[in-house]
Amino acid sequence: MNDPVENAKRLAAFKAVDNHVVDGVIGIGSGSTVVYAVERLAQRVKDEGLEVICIPSSFQAKQLIIQHGLKLGDLETNPELKVTIDGADESDHMLTLIKGGGGCLTQEKILASCAEEFVVIADYRKASTNLGEQWSRGIPIEVIPSAYRVVYQKIEKTLGGKSELRMSGTSKAGPVVTDNGNFILDWNFEGVKKDWKEVETRLNMIPGVVENGLFVGMARKAYFGMSDGTVMERNV
Repeated sequence: MNDPVENAKRLAAFKAVDNHVVDGVIGIGSGSTVVYAVERLAQRVKDEGLEVICIPSSFQAKQLIIQHGLKLGDLETNPELKVTIDGADESDHMLTLIKGGGGCLTQEKILASCAEEFVVIADYRKASTNLGEQWSRGIPIEVIPSAYRVVYQKIEKTLGGKSELRMSGTSKAGPVVTDNGNFILDWNFEGVKKDWKEVETRLNMIPGVVENGLFVGMARKAYFGMSDGTVMERNV
């Protein structure tokens, strides 16, 4: 694999799957790095006879599970997970994460909360000392469509920063719609007090907010594939 970023993603994903997956129920996150995790998981199931049930965090994750011939499950019948493996848009030195660049933050946070162990996989571009050093698109916030304007006004009034409704781009007119049928606000938190647990709580207390993309105190282990072919590990 000649692309250093893709190789870094693959290295991190493979190491996490090798170190943390045993028989049981596994949460499968979303995003480009998770593609390699599912690839490795399928290989281990084939080679070692692992017995796993995979719970997806998104339509993309569900399709990956099906395409690789893995056993698909859901939280209704499998509410307790051994491990959830997922990517991140950015991680600080304490493994506080920004997630939701792909719009699946609510399902991802649910899966992370249901797991005995939440493991993060990412490439070297996602590892920061403080949030905002690498990721410039802000914190995603999933909102009820009818309340998006009220929500971003309240965020800016009470916490500061600037919010924008995420738009679909050139291929489709209108805002991005999540798998839950909601909208996404991207909140630029520049200049905002950085007590992330307090910020996470205050965001979720605003009526109309479904969930936000701050994952505070959830991850205990992260693997970052590096450009030199090594994997950096972070623990808290």
